[in-house]
Amino acid sequence: MNLGPLEIIVILIVALLIFGPKNLPKLGSALGKTVKNVREGMEGDDDKKDDKKATETEASIEDADAEDSSEEDVQYCPKCGAKNPAGNAFCAKCGAKLGE
Repeated sequence: MNLGPLEIIVILIVALLIFGPKNLPKLGSALGKTVKNVREGMEGDDDKKDDKKATETEASIEDADAEDSSEEDVQYCPKCGAKNPAGNAFCAKCGAKLGE
């Protein structure tokens, strides 16, 4: 886009007339937040993959620890089916109340 200073001034004046002086700062703020969220979303794809791998690794470690304990020391969550120590009142995975 080849916009000169005159074209930018005309666009700003039209925006001021359409939205008014009170709503123009809100519009700018909303536009800035939208651009920021789009940039974070584009960069976040790689982060989500790394987070997923880390979560899978932590889950496999937790499963290995749970397998080491005897079945008497384990409660299963009624909501998600995760193994929890017998003394827990709430599920470590989903937060549901464990009851007996």
